[in-house]
Amino acid sequence: MRKLIVLLVAAASLSTAACNTIAGAGRDTSSVGRTVTDAAK
Repeated sequence: MRKLIVLLVAAASLSTAACNTIAGAGRDTSSVGRTVTDAAK
């Protein structure tokens, strides 16, 4: 039972970290898009 709890906590931690990483990449891509748009104007 204890191994199952540790495994679930580890999985939750990894999925949270992955979401933060993907969100950060999305913000970076959006920032680049705005910079290109502003340069084109």
